[in-house]
Amino acid sequence: MVSCVISGVLAFANDKVTRPILDRATKANISANNEATTTFRNAEVLQAMGMVRQLRERWISHRGAALGWQALASDRAAFLMAATKFNRMFMQSLILGLGAYLAINREISPGMMIAASIIVGRCIQPIEMAIGNWKGIVATRSAFRRVQELLRMSPPPAARMRLPDPTGALQVENLVAHAPGRDVPVLRGVSFAVPAGAVLGIIGPSAAGKSSLARVLVGVWPASAGAVRLDGSDLGHWDPEQLGRCLGYLPQDVELFAGSIADNIARFTARDEAQVVQAAQMAGVHEMIQRLPRGYNTEIGESGASLSGGQRQRLALARAIYGSPALVVLDEPNASLDAAGEQALMVAVQALRKAGRTVVLVTHKTNSLGLCDYILLLNEGVVHGFGPRDEVLAKVLGPRLVQPAEGPAPAHIGGHAAGA
Repeated sequence: MVSCVISGVLAFANDKVTRPILDRATKANISANNEATTTFRNAEVLQAMGMVRQLRERWISHRGAALGWQALASDRAAFLMAATKFNRMFMQSLILGLGAYLAINREISPGMMIAASIIVGRCIQPIEMAIGNWKGIVATRSAFRRVQELLRMSPPPAARMRLPDPTGALQVENLVAHAPGRDVPVLRGVSFAVPAGAVLGIIGPSAAGKSSLARVLVGVWPASAGAVRLDGSDLGHWDPEQLGRCLGYLPQDVELFAGSIADNIARFTARDEAQVVQAAQMAGVHEMIQRLPRGYNTEIGESGASLSGGQRQRLALARAIYGSPALVVLDEPNASLDAAGEQALMVAVQALRKAGRTVVLVTHKTNSLGLCDYILLLNEGVVHGFGPRDEVLAKVLGPRLVQPAEGPAPAHIGGHAAGA
C-alpha cells in the first residue's frame, strides 16, 4: 500500500513537472512547422529577395527551442522514472527479506513470500508504465484540446430545410463581425441592401474592412451580431451545399488545387463541360487554356504553381462564376490582371448583371466603378456612405467624374492599395 502511494505521488509529480515543459515544446514545434510551410509556399519570393538565410535561422531557432524543451522534459521524466523503479525494487526486496524472515520462522510458506513479491510488482507496474509513456499522454491531451478548440470555433452545421434557390437580393442588417481570434470587431453596424441583378462596389482605404465584409457575405466568417440575408433568409438558414452552389467567391489570395484546369473551374464537382467552357470564356481565359498542350485537361500542380499570377486570377474568376451563381463576390479581382484581363473582367461582370446575378466588387480602382449600380464606402469597419454610384462618388471624388468601365487609366480610392 505504501509503495503504491509513493508511486502515485511520483506520477503526480511527473505530471506537474513535465506538462508545462511539453506544452512549450508543442507550441515551439507548431511554430517551426508553420515557419517551414510558409517558407516553402513563398520560396520564390524568399530566394529573389535574399531572405532564405534569415528564415532558415528562424526555423532553426523554433526547432531548437522545441528540441530543448523536449530534452528537458525527457530528463525530468527519466529521473522520476528511475525513482519509481527504485521504489519498486526497494519494496520488492523489502518484501522478499521480510518474507524470508517469516518463512525461516515458519510463519508463512516460501510460496507466499514469492507471491507477495509478485503482487507488489504488479501493483506498481501500471504506474511505472504511465510515467514512462507520460510524454505521449501529455502530447495526446494537448492535441485533443486543440481539436476541441477548432471544433468549438467551427461547429458542425445543423440540418437545414432546403430553400428555393436564391435570386441574389442581398440585405445586411447592423452587421458586427470579428476576425478569428480577435476581440476588436472589424465591422461595426454595417447595413445596406441591393436588389437582385445589381452590381455593388465596395471602396475605402486600406484596412477599412472591405475584405472582411466580403468574407462575411459568403459565410467564411460568421456574423457576431446582425444578419446577412439572401432573398430575405439569413445565411445560416441555407443548406451549406446548396448555398455554396449559389455563391461565387474570388478572394484576394487566390488558391488553386492540384488537378486539371476543368476540375478547378468546376469546383471538383461532376462537371458540366458546357458550363466550364462558358465560365472560361466569360473570364477571358478560354484561348489561353486552348494553347496549353492538354487544354482543359492540363494538370496545374499544387496551388497552380505552373501558372502566372494573372492566369491564376482569371482561372479563379472562372471558378467563381461557374454555374452562374446568384451572388458573386469579387475581392480585388483585377489585382494581378493586365489590360486584357481587366477588359475580360468587365465583360464578365456585365454578363452577370444582364443575367440577373448580383455582383459585389471590392476594388480601389475607379475605372471598375463604372460597372457598379451602387457604391458602399467603408472606413475602419464603419459605413461612411451608401447609395447609387454617381451620388456616392460625387461626395468621394468631388467634381471629378468616374471613368467609364472601358476607361484606360485606373485611379485609386483613398490613396491606398487594397486590403482589409
